[in-house]
Amino acid sequence: MTELLLPGIVAHSVPAPRLTAAVLERPAEGEPAGTVVFVHGNVSSSHFYQPTMLALPPQWRALAVDLRGFGGSEVKPVDATRGLRDFSDDVASVLETLGTGAVHLVGWSMGAGVVLQYLLDNPDGVLSVTLESPVSPYGFGGTALDGSLLTPDAAGTGGGGGNPDFIARLAAGDVGGEEQTSPRSVYRTAYVAQPDGLPHEDLWVASMLTTATGEGNYPGDSVPSENWPGFAPGPRGVLNTMAPTHLNLSGITELETKPAILWIRGDADAIVSDTSAFDLNFLGQLGAIPGWPGAEVAPPQPMVSQTRAVLERYASGGGALREVVFEGCGHSPHLEQADSFVAALVEHLDSAG
Repeated sequence: MTELLLPGIVAHSVPAPRLTAAVLERPAEGEPAGTVVFVHGNVSSSHFYQPTMLALPPQWRALAVDLRGFGGSEVKPVDATRGLRDFSDDVASVLETLGTGAVHLVGWSMGAGVVLQYLLDNPDGVLSVTLESPVSPYGFGGTALDGSLLTPDAAGTGGGGGNPDFIARLAAGDVGGEEQTSPRSVYRTAYVAQPDGLPHEDLWVASMLTTATGEGNYPGDSVPSENWPGFAPGPRGVLNTMAPTHLNLSGITELETKPAILWIRGDADAIVSDTSAFDLNFLGQLGAIPGWPGAEVAPPQPMVSQTRAVLERYASGGGALREVVFEGCGHSPHLEQADSFVAALVEHLDSAG
């Protein structure tokens, strides 16, 4: 993975009690003002955050942790019945090994869910939270606005929703070209809204290819369902960690300690949206998946609206909240609006102390 490092970034292998983790660091100059920990999203790695880490003011120590089965970290199976806790417990184990003390957390997409789970389990260890294009607190797919399940088994969510050709390309290390399911095309059409001219595309696609595939990792397993589209989440693997039968992060609203939250997103996000191109119910509504039973039975998940509702309750309970929305930006504001992203993040860090 050293060939993916940008100048100024240092790679470490951290033998934590739960796993041996790959960790990137941008050291602070002098005594650090604090430690900022970046947690990447699904089908990616810590390498995606290198430019952001390098752009932070020099008084901040920046760390980015590869989750299990991603980047250079140990490949271990994921127990999805714990929601995202395998990942958040791993991060906690790594930070404890490094002796960081309380940290500022930044999470992207699935990584934002990992950050919220970390906050739920370690509220006194969190100084501030930044959520970038976060997965809904109620998981991915299969729920109404209030987080209630559309079907008891959350049909249409979890590991069965992974695209087989995309998974096969990841397993084969196939970057691909213009094919719709190639990792490069997925990056260019889903990760960002306007890819032309953005730097480091080859690095990001190479980072995607570090994803461990299989039933215990990405995408995970599935079980048959009597409900459309015929499958439900299984107990193993990455996508099942975000199935609504396994994940509910709305408990952050009840925390006594509520660190300030910065919510950053793009208004052209193809992945996390009230009309997500990765939500099978929305695809069914478009006619892309046959047999859709209709909006009364299988409506698209209002992901952004769910997040807003939970975060507004968090704020009404005493937690500071700021939302930043970038126009024409997709799922990766830290790549697409890099300067503005860092400016908002630094302001948040400074205000949190």
